[in-house]
Amino acid sequence: MRTIHIDSIIEAVEKLCMDSNYYLNDDIIKGLEKGFNAEESDNGKEILSKIIENAKIAKERSMAICQDTGMAVVFMDIGQDVHITGGSLTDAVNEGVRRGYEKGYLRKSVVRDPIDRINTKDNTPAVIHYNIIDGDKIKITVAPKGFGSENMSGLKMLTPSQGIEGVKSFIIETVEKAGPNPCPPIVVGVGIGGTMEKAAFLAKKALLRPIDIRNDVPYLKELEEEMLERINRLGIGPSGLGGRITALGVNIEVYPTHIAGLPVAVNINCHATRHSEIII
Repeated sequence: MRTIHIDSIIEAVEKLCMDSNYYLNDDIIKGLEKGFNAEESDNGKEILSKIIENAKIAKERSMAICQDTGMAVVFMDIGQDVHITGGSLTDAVNEGVRRGYEKGYLRKSVVRDPIDRINTKDNTPAVIHYNIIDGDKIKITVAPKGFGSENMSGLKMLTPSQGIEGVKSFIIETVEKAGPNPCPPIVVGVGIGGTMEKAAFLAKKALLRPIDIRNDVPYLKELEEEMLERINRLGIGPSGLGGRITALGVNIEVYPTHIAGLPVAVNINCHATRHSEIII
């Protein structure tokens, strides 16, 4: 049994909150550069060049990539041979978020209740997903999620008879309905199977996979490629002003489901698809 004190968790989460908001992931930068070369619209090329320049400035100056620094979504993969000491793990994660958003001059965007809308003033609480794994280490991933794109996401409980064509239609319908609102070019995470909440979780987690890595299941790889091609034929384009590059990537994850169900969730992320991780 390995012991990890909560101070290590707090320090790690604090740094991850800042790093994820300052430094756009390499796969997204490469995707933007590839998109710039493929884009035929003058407006689209100009927008993509500004997005790339913005990411470069954010990295050089350790500044937020976007003014919406998101709600902190934290994935905790915890080895079953780890013992956390010094206090509550959940409290430690939220303390790390509080410190990171304060120290990093990141916008505080969380309200304490969805109805009374009082800002918590420190961007807590985070949305935390716990997963028990083998081993004696903890992997922490922080993925700030802005709500311009989150609000454009969707979930549908299809019937098995609607099959793969129903899944395809829902993905395209969700992206087309979103239009310019999620700040394209977007990354599309898709979760298929499980239950309602499992599909949504899969769609969120799909956004963590680099956009240049396809699913290793052949039919899902083909589906990802087909959906990306069809989305980019919609003509929404960068910032919704028209063009070829509406999406940088489509990542799909699946899970076993009930004989009577076919849940599908589509989680859209903007061009600032950010996350940072560490293993303790």
